[in-house]
Amino acid sequence: MPIIRFLKNWTLPVSMITGALAYLIGRELPFTAGAKADLLWMTEMLQPILLFLMLFVSFCKIKPSALRPHRWHVWLMLTQCTLFTVCCLLLWLFPQTDARLVIEGFMLAVVCPTATACAVVTQKLGGDSAATTSYTIIINMAVALLCPLLLPVAHPQAGMTFIPAFITIINKVFPLLIVPLFLSWFVRYLMPRFHSMILRQKDLAFYMWAVSLAIAIAVTCRALVHSDESLWHVGGIAVATLAACLFQFAFGKWIGRHYGMRLEAGQAMGQKNTVFIIWLGYTFLSPITATAGGFYSIWHNVMNSYQLYKKRKGTL
Repeated sequence: MPIIRFLKNWTLPVSMITGALAYLIGRELPFTAGAKADLLWMTEMLQPILLFLMLFVSFCKIKPSALRPHRWHVWLMLTQCTLFTVCCLLLWLFPQTDARLVIEGFMLAVVCPTATACAVVTQKLGGDSAATTSYTIIINMAVALLCPLLLPVAHPQAGMTFIPAFITIINKVFPLLIVPLFLSWFVRYLMPRFHSMILRQKDLAFYMWAVSLAIAIAVTCRALVHSDESLWHVGGIAVATLAACLFQFAFGKWIGRHYGMRLEAGQAMGQKNTVFIIWLGYTFLSPITATAGGFYSIWHNVMNSYQLYKKRKGTL
C-alpha cells in the first residue's frame, strides 16, 4: 500500500513530526496536573527502556570478534576531545561571556558519544555496523573520563568534582551500553534459538529508534516551550548545533575515506546520543543548554533521512 511504503521510506521525519505534534496537542488537552506528571514520568521511563532494547537487538546481530578498534577511531576521538577541551578552556578564561550558552551547546554537541542507534542506521545504509558499534563503546568510555575532568572547570558547581561526576556519568552510561552488550553475548551463546528469532526481525531496532525519536522530539518541544531564555540564545544554540552536526558528518567522512570506511566514520562522528546531551545539560550545565540535544536530534535525523533517501535512489 502507498501509505505503508511512504511510512517505511520516511520513518524518521514522520517520527519527528509525530513527536512534536503529540506534545503540542497534548498540552492543550484538559489533563490534570497529576495526569501530566504521570505522562512525563512514563515517557522518562519508556525512552531508556527502548534504547536498551534497541541496543540489545543491534548487538545480537554483531559477532563479538567483529568488535575491534580501527585507526580512524583514534582520529575521531581526538578531534571530539580536543574541540570539547578548547570550549571548556574558553569558558574558564571568559566565564562572563555573552556567548556562554552557545559555546556550551556546541561543546555538548561535539563531545557527546555516538548514538546507540548508529549501528542500526549504518546497517540500514549498507555499512559496517560493527565498526560504528566499536567506536560507540570507545567514545563512551572517553567521555566518561573527560567530562568529569573538564565540566567542573567550564561550569563550576558546589561539590561537583571528578569522582562524583565520574560516578554520575558511569551510572548513566553503563546500564544503557555495557549491560545490553553482555546480555547479547549471553543470548548468542546460551540461547541460540532465541538469538535466531531476534536475527529474523530485520528492522525491529530501527522502528524502536523511531518511537524513541518521537519521544525525544516531544521532550525537546516541552523544554523549548517552558524556556525563559531569549530567542537570541535559543537561536544561537540551534545554529551552533547545526554547525557541529555538519562539521562532524563531513569531517568523519573525510577521515573515513582514507581508511575505506567513509560512511561508517561519518555516522560514528555525526550521529549522536542526543538523550545523553539533554541529560548532560540538565545535570552539569543548565536546562536551556539541554535543548542542544533536541536541536541536534533534528539535525542529525534530517541528515540520516537524506542519506536513506540517497540509498533508496542508489546515489549514496
